Amino acid sequence: MAKAKTWIEPHPGGIYVKPADLWIDPSRPVERAAVTHGHADHARSGHGAVFATPETLAIMALRYGVDAEASHNQAFPYDDGFELGGVRFSFHPAGHVLGSAQILMEYAGERIVVTGDYKRRADPTCAPFEVVPCDIFVTEATFGLPVFRHPPTGEEIAKLIGAVRAEPDRSVLVGAYALGKAQRVIAELRRAGWDAPIYIHGALERMCQLYAVHGVDLGELRLVSETGKAEMAGQIVLAPPSALNDRWSRRLPDPVTAMASGWMRVRQRARQRMVELPLVISDHADWDELTTTITEVNPKESWITHGSEDGLLRWCELTQRKARALHLVGRDLEEEA
Repeated sequence: MAKAKTWIEPHPGGIYVKPADLWIDPSRPVERAAVTHGHADHARSGHGAVFATPETLAIMALRYGVDAEASHNQAFPYDDGFELGGVRFSFHPAGHVLGSAQILMEYAGERIVVTGDYKRRADPTCAPFEVVPCDIFVTEATFGLPVFRHPPTGEEIAKLIGAVRAEPDRSVLVGAYALGKAQRVIAELRRAGWDAPIYIHGALERMCQLYAVHGVDLGELRLVSETGKAEMAGQIVLAPPSALNDRWSRRLPDPVTAMASGWMRVRQRARQRMVELPLVISDHADWDELTTTITEVNPKESWITHGSEDGLLRWCELTQRKARALHLVGRDLEEEA
């Protein structure tokens, strides 16, 4: 069996797979990149060739102008992949957002999984996380501290619906990241029985349309820009977090300001953003899910990145699990958490 350090190199700007001359989620343009998902701290334009799921390539085309149809870019459905330089790459569901994938690499008898971002909660907008056995498990740790234990999603959605019904003369404005979080909140509302039109900021429109093209039913969506103020009383409105306290929100009838994020567990963050209704809805694994996942995967070693690396590293040490922190750069888009 090969030793990982002889063929895979963690760098601040990404993970380099030497035999394949390929990078995973590089933060700068490279000749060949395998991309776990479409968020900007993992995906970008400028690569010579991109290997990803069909949905991730479609998202990259929409957000970054990447030509998803170009012959040098290749799309692979879940459980499929390619071989390059003797390394077998395959894509497996990560449960983070539409098209998000863990990347499994197999080389000289060794298996390494790079998770990108992932969550274990059920999500009607994307395929559920799949446990992939491996020798080295490269895991995110966005919420890698015991304080982060996310409540049931249904309870947070019930809080949102309750807030709308409690003050029917007002709207509830929910800040939600444009890729993944907004669509998940909409889909969760539909699952909870909210069948009224949902009003959205124009910045969310194209991504919601892309989700619909890929089979995610979001129900009737209406643009705030095409709707009268009075019509939105007693309704739910979604916008990027940056619009919560922007002049744009003046279009709404006395909005209750809400935000959907795992960071809403921290009251100070909610206060800083002037959020009246914090909704702890995260697209990342919480502390219990991170530790459970490592236990289920049961790797020989865990490599930890993206967030509270030291907390998860300490847990590994206390449970006699070999681990190291990678300290990758640029993994800090907290609005999408």
